[in-house]
Amino acid sequence: MATRQVYWNVEGHNWLYLFFIIALAIFVYGVYKRVKLWKLGQPDNRWKDVWPGIKDVIVYTFAHKRILKDGYPGMMHAGIFYGFLFLAFATAIITLQADFAINIFHGWLYLFIKVTANLFGLAALIGIVVAAYRRYIQRPDRLDNKPDDAITLVLLFTILLTGFVIQGARIAVVPDPWAGYAFVGQWMSIPLKAMLNEAQLLSLHVFLWWLHLALAMAFIAYFPYSKLFHVLLGPLNQFFRNRGPIGIPEPIDFEDESLETFGKSQLREFSWKALFNTDVCVRCGRCQDNCPAHLSGKHLNPKRIIQDMRVLMEETGAAVQAQNKVLAQAAGQEAAATSESEETEEWTGRALIGEVIPEDDLWACTTCRSCEQQCPVFVEHVDKTIDMRRNLVLMETRFPAEAQLAFKNMENNGNPWGIGWTTRADFITGLGVKTFEEDPTAEYLYWPGCSGAFDARNQKVSASLVKLLQAAGVHFAILGNEEKCCGDSARKLGNEYLFYSLATENIEVMNNYGVKKIITQCPHCYNFLKNEYPQLGGNFEVIHHTVFLLDLVKSGKLKLSNADKKTVTYHDSCYLGRYNEIYEQPRELLKAVGLNIKEMAHTGEKSFCCGAGGGRMWLEEHEGQRINEMRTDEAIAVKPDYVGTACPFCLTMFADGIAAREVGEELKALDVAEILEKAL
Repeated sequence: MATRQVYWNVEGHNWLYLFFIIALAIFVYGVYKRVKLWKLGQPDNRWKDVWPGIKDVIVYTFAHKRILKDGYPGMMHAGIFYGFLFLAFATAIITLQADFAINIFHGWLYLFIKVTANLFGLAALIGIVVAAYRRYIQRPDRLDNKPDDAITLVLLFTILLTGFVIQGARIAVVPDPWAGYAFVGQWMSIPLKAMLNEAQLLSLHVFLWWLHLALAMAFIAYFPYSKLFHVLLGPLNQFFRNRGPIGIPEPIDFEDESLETFGKSQLREFSWKALFNTDVCVRCGRCQDNCPAHLSGKHLNPKRIIQDMRVLMEETGAAVQAQNKVLAQAAGQEAAATSESEETEEWTGRALIGEVIPEDDLWACTTCRSCEQQCPVFVEHVDKTIDMRRNLVLMETRFPAEAQLAFKNMENNGNPWGIGWTTRADFITGLGVKTFEEDPTAEYLYWPGCSGAFDARNQKVSASLVKLLQAAGVHFAILGNEEKCCGDSARKLGNEYLFYSLATENIEVMNNYGVKKIITQCPHCYNFLKNEYPQLGGNFEVIHHTVFLLDLVKSGKLKLSNADKKTVTYHDSCYLGRYNEIYEQPRELLKAVGLNIKEMAHTGEKSFCCGAGGGRMWLEEHEGQRINEMRTDEAIAVKPDYVGTACPFCLTMFADGIAAREVGEELKALDVAEILEKAL
């Protein structure tokens, strides 16, 4: 029967139990220290979705769904991960037989373990070499190297290499009919047998066995003090992640008189999960490599924000511990225990906003969430930014000067442009569109949004969409002058109170008219009406115009010609794509009218932001390149006839980018609705 002696050539192996207990104690203490740091944060129940959490661990940890989206580093990581996974499985089976007398290490399972341990162990060895090359030769400036990185790579490499040499030495001494299954060990045995005699092989084997054991115990002990900890924390963060619509901040109850502050300016005000995030981050750099603000030369780096918060968390924990020791000495252990929570709240150390995270970094974020979309362990970056913006706006009244004008315009006229609110319906009613007051039986509310009602360029999009809806016989109406800004820019810029005022007024108006279904061409309006208004009691079926138009085309209600054989490159709006996973419907519409689609360098989930999200539509860029011009360059590079958009902000940013690049009539930025209107 296929098997082998477990502790061949090793005496005194019972010492490994002592070594394991010591290593485990050091491991547990390390975990305890990190848990204490996370508990500096506020309570947050993340046990609501147990089964979805388990499925996420299977999909994102074991199947590597996100990690493998970047092929080269993804395959590297997969090799290391699956190598140690199968080696851990092999160790577990051997432990069951050697230490628990469960006789299973034989037959087909033995051969399976030999093959998988050698195959995936070799993959891990190659993965570690590639990781070292990538970290220290290929991308040393981007991967933010620390001593821990080198220690981890050397430790893992040495554990694997000694394991294979031990196997090779045993095969060189003891004839093994099943040696071919342990092919790496068999390869190792050839030079070893040629260079060493039997006595030397036995000595090498036993020496490396104990060295391998010591390194394995060091691995266990070092685990919670190093980046290796992400092997445990990553799956936990995937389990605890937010699900459903993304980017929905916790509402602020302005009627709660117990609230002393709004937003977050201190580490202790964040939840334990937010602090946990800082330990989950492994500095892989995917967030910074996909952040439009960072790539355009701005100081903002989402990875740095998370890492700097981690450092502050450790500083806070150390200071609290030191203060508690002083209290213990002065008043005894009981006094220290009762004072710990007070000291934790009082000690702030370096200011989170300003000293740890520059204010300009907070305002540079476009909230595109590309950082989060690419993060393999689901670190949540943007919500922290929004919470700190809230504090700056609501508590400190400190924000960019341009935001002041946008806030004032939304307060006084219900739109960021500041155009008189009584003129909101002037353009749209000229197209024969009735208001809900005039036609209360309308099936759909058409919501043009502020851009569609006030911006001259986007009024053309509204006109095109109205004509398409009318051509399809859709029964719709508008709110007219009763519609106010949805509050997207106000909330993303941190002015939660202004958002609350605008949203509650809109919800009251729509509920009074009995609105059930809403069509809008603005992804920002779409996202807020669909995903964020329910927080305030606004529950509506909200449909983006690309989805609605595609349904009309497929049902035959909207008949279009497909004579336009020109080329188009479609830009995925962040709030339509990443926030709401609408990627294919706009492309299907463009194909329906005969257009040939050319994709830009960044597309789909990796689409590059236009630069207007997160309220940045109303702010100037004072640092680095203009994001919209960088995105326009990507569009120009594929040489299309049109740039297709499905967002008024994106359309404006592309129009500005095309003007800045002076390409004239060579390239036109058009909304999908405008392109479809040509095919009526």
